[in-house]
Amino acid sequence: MNGMMQNMAGMGAMTDQVVATDFLISAKTGVKNIALALTETSTPEVRDALKQYLMDAVDTHEQISKYMVDKGYYHPNNLSEQLGVDLQAAQTALNLNQSQNQSQNQSQNQSQNQSQNTSS
Repeated sequence: MNGMMQNMAGMGAMTDQVVATDFLISAKTGVKNIALALTETSTPEVRDALKQYLMDAVDTHEQISKYMVDKGYYHPNNLSEQLGVDLQAAQTALNLNQSQNQSQNQSQNQSQNQSQNTSS
């Protein structure tokens, strides 16, 4: 979605936040999965490779977290600020859904009016 369409849809910078949040969640999942795999491996070569993957995944998580903190999307040390960010994101999602429903209703009404006009 380009910038103009994002702003028209009321999303603006919200998509950046959504992508970053999704990336952060994926990074956390990767850390968990690699750590689990590390505990299950029996060969030293695989263990060494997984240790390196784990360190890379932790580094990636740190970079994403820092980016989100710098942008004001993530407040890991302040629950009330994070709650405010989360509530704002939820409200934006609700507003977007409401806006989309209104647009669909308008399109349906226009289609009905056009078909009534052509049948007259």
